Amino acid sequence: MDAVRVALLREVLAGTEWLGATRRFAGALRASAVAHGGGLLLVGTREYEPWHLAAHLVDEAAWSGTPELAPTLVRHDARASDPAHLAVGLGRLAAARRGETLLVVSPDRPGAPLLERVHDARRAGATVLALGTGEGELTTMAHERLVVPEGAELDLDTVQHLVSAGAGENTVPSGRGRGRFRDRLSRLVESLTAPPPPRW
Repeated sequence: MDAVRVALLREVLAGTEWLGATRRFAGALRASAVAHGGGLLLVGTREYEPWHLAAHLVDEAAWSGTPELAPTLVRHDARASDPAHLAVGLGRLAAARRGETLLVVSPDRPGAPLLERVHDARRAGATVLALGTGEGELTTMAHERLVVPEGAELDLDTVQHLVSAGAGENTVPSGRGRGRFRDRLSRLVESLTAPPPPRW
């Protein structure tokens, strides 16, 4: 989902709880990662790896000039033969310390092994954020949580797009009027469709 689609989605969601909820969660993610100079770990469940969120956060890190947002994707079945950016296994959670941020994305209840590792990371001082579809032990131990209930207007994938886009914003937009939003959207569209500057 590109920036224009995210902006249009936000306009559709204006006045709903989702716009504020995703921005608050994104703000907590950004504040934690930036305040500690990075150390963002991203993990899903054994059945669900948040590849797309990792890719979008890498893009937002580059576009916003905030390298701290680029996550380390922690995988359940990582192998030493995998490329370096895909070879980080769950053992990395055992090494999590104060100043690091752990974002757990869970479309279903995480298993006990993952919960134990998240609990250990929290005890070691890591900030834990949970993004998922239900309440449970994970949301209880998280410092910040965003729950996307079954049957909600948005699905977990769409919420991840909003969170990653919100994390990349340098400031939270302050204007709430439709005219101001349309002005921002218009400027965004113009900047995205403008030809690149000439290279001399």
